[in-house]
Amino acid sequence: MKYVVILGDGMADYRQPSLGGKTPLMLANKPYIDGLAKNSEVGLCRTVPCGMKPGSDVANLSVLGYAPHECYTGRSPLEAASIGIDLKDTDVTARANLVTVTDEINYADKTMVDYSAGEISTLEAKTLIEYLAKELNDDIYTLYAGISYRHCLVMNNGVVAGDLTPPHDITGKPVKEYLPKSDAGKKLLALMEKSYELLKNHPINVERVKKGKNPANSLWFWGEGTKPALQSFEDKFSLKGGIISAVDLLKGIAKLAKMRVIEVDGATGNYDTNFAGKAKACLEGLKGGLDFVYVHMEAPDECGHHGDAEHKIYSIGEIDKVVKTVAEGLKDAGEDFAMLIAPDHPTPISIMTHCADPVPYLIYRSNKPFDGCSKCYDEEQAEKSGIFVEKGTDLIKKLING
Repeated sequence: MKYVVILGDGMADYRQPSLGGKTPLMLANKPYIDGLAKNSEVGLCRTVPCGMKPGSDVANLSVLGYAPHECYTGRSPLEAASIGIDLKDTDVTARANLVTVTDEINYADKTMVDYSAGEISTLEAKTLIEYLAKELNDDIYTLYAGISYRHCLVMNNGVVAGDLTPPHDITGKPVKEYLPKSDAGKKLLALMEKSYELLKNHPINVERVKKGKNPANSLWFWGEGTKPALQSFEDKFSLKGGIISAVDLLKGIAKLAKMRVIEVDGATGNYDTNFAGKAKACLEGLKGGLDFVYVHMEAPDECGHHGDAEHKIYSIGEIDKVVKTVAEGLKDAGEDFAMLIAPDHPTPISIMTHCADPVPYLIYRSNKPFDGCSKCYDEEQAEKSGIFVEKGTDLIKKLING
């Protein structure tokens, strides 16, 4: 028996007046997933435990079967594991976004224009982070380059600031009310202010502005945490597992859980990602000795953060093709399989950030079709089913145990 999770990050949404009162999931061309829904368990699940923030870190841990209340120590330490940073127990880490802010003289008067600096390329970002590291690194602070706009700051013998705001939560808003105010946070704010002065006239940003692109003109710190520890996935579920993702967060979880990190050329974390390559890599992993593969696709989430309904709908259609390729490939190979399709959390285009609402899920078993009544897979059908899973960690148990 093979097990597959197709995770459409942020795929769930609210009904939108601009979409005729429907959601992107309702409008997306996804004939294969909708076909599976007729013979699948379709329901709602609370992937974000009550009282916790609806981050992809918390939600993906939950879907993978790791109780966030027990193992979560912050987002950035998971990403640090992917980058290959060997953390000490006394280290504190923070996600360091390259962002675009407006050009007022006082930092507190600026507005958050773009949390991703126009989806800056990894090559450009690496150059900027290395430049900042030469200017800002010292005995306490060390910057590490990651992917695109996502980077990491490690604080030696650090203190958790506790009042850092994700930049994707404040797109288009003045930053004044969201600047850190704790003693530890003020030190990070000083670094952010210095980074703006260093980056505003950097040749890469001058060139980006000439081309009509958003400049990566500041660091923004958030998602802080301390060194985590996860039980081996194989020890936990008696399955050899792998994860496919473009982002450091999921790769870090994979490394900490001693799962295989499956790299895919052209995986970008956005709607231009190599969807077909992810499907192919999933099949190769399952045929090559893995029992379980978690295919994480960031594209719907990024589109949600940008309020981009068109490409969110497109991305869901591409995810349908991934599902078809994997399912048909396993059938052709004569493999029985169980497949879970779900978001980690909603990222509604109307609010352009995460929320903690329950998400629609689908579980299909090739050897035991579910006698349900769902016509398709979307938020409405999931709610109509009357099936509700209170704990996100129970989804993987349902997938594996039936």
